[in-house]
Amino acid sequence: MERADLDAVLRINADNVPAVGAADGELMGSLLAMSCTALVAVDGGRCTGFCIVLPENTEYGSPNYRYFAGLLPEFRYVDRIAVDSAARGRGIGAALHAEIAVRHPASAIALEVNVVPPNEGSMRFHLRQGFVEVDRLETRPGNVVSLMLRQPAGYPAPR
Repeated sequence: MERADLDAVLRINADNVPAVGAADGELMGSLLAMSCTALVAVDGGRCTGFCIVLPENTEYGSPNYRYFAGLLPEFRYVDRIAVDSAARGRGIGAALHAEIAVRHPASAIALEVNVVPPNEGSMRFHLRQGFVEVDRLETRPGNVVSLMLRQPAGYPAPR
């Protein structure tokens, strides 16, 4: 992902709220600057999906990120992954997750999925991708997330 991709990324992000958090250009630029991996999926010259992955030890204030920072000595946090509505069902999300695994083979991969309001499609998808729920967190009144983790073989158990 490059700064030139931000308009398309912001459009896809906005179309996926509340499954992903709302973001403006300032927040998205900040996430991009903190990221260890930021990818876009492109089909026919058009951005069809994206992901932003943060390493441990950033200043990111998300309560979900902070939860994993207190749980794991080393991890990669998928802050957001989203696919354009017209491109869903074509394996883009799975391809982005596969690329994250290739780039970070020895890392625990952490993320959250909304439980309230429910995001059942994302929950099914992430369970198929090998993620397991380690906890739930109420991030604000009326919003609960499933904190999920996928660990490579031999990775130390969470604290």
